[in-house]
Amino acid sequence: MTEADAQQFGKLRWRCRRGIKELDVLLTRYMDERFRNAPAAERAAFADLLEGQDNTIYAYCFGQQDPPTAELSALVGRITAAAADKP
Repeated sequence: MTEADAQQFGKLRWRCRRGIKELDVLLTRYMDERFRNAPAAERAAFADLLEGQDNTIYAYCFGQQDPPTAELSALVGRITAAAADKP
């Protein structure tokens, strides 16, 4: 990982801190376990997701609202799957 990549990763990881513990855990776990190996399009979609409002991201991740696109829906599925893999 280049220094620029490491800086971007750090910035995105910091943005995973949303102030809602459950959401913080989901997003941070995805960053730590899956983000680095994700395709560029998925990494871009994750960065875009982090631009959203906390309550919207929460609703997507906890099944209260369907994401507006299939790409975002698949990403949310991967984010929640990362949490399901851990006790």
